[in-house]
Amino acid sequence: MLSQNFTVRFYETDALRHVSNTVLAGWFEAAREPVFRLFTPDMDLNNWPLILASYKIDFLKQIYFGHEVQVRTGIARIGKSSFDVHQEVWQQGQHCATGLTTLVHFDYNTQGSRPIEPEIREALERLMVTA
Repeated sequence: MLSQNFTVRFYETDALRHVSNTVLAGWFEAAREPVFRLFTPDMDLNNWPLILASYKIDFLKQIYFGHEVQVRTGIARIGKSSFDVHQEVWQQGQHCATGLTTLVHFDYNTQGSRPIEPEIREALERLMVTA
């Protein structure tokens, strides 16, 4: 599983004194960058090969300002042209949230999905987790 730490910033908190639920989608996307680089190593947005099909976040515990969070990222499923990214937020040893994002290998010229190349599939398989 890939891992990335984030500092909880004061402005990410809400009136209830915990991290706003909208913040996690941003952390999850930022932590998916190593997966993006499997498809586009130089992150060239003019040749971007992925499209987000769906995401879901389950909030398990509150997350607080003043303590760093760790986002763990792995691959839960690989299909012909799509795959699911499983992610978790941890703070102070507690599992606080889980996310599942479906990405599609996409050709913007034809406006359709395309098969994931074998070498990228192998790299994704190395990141497989049991969710």
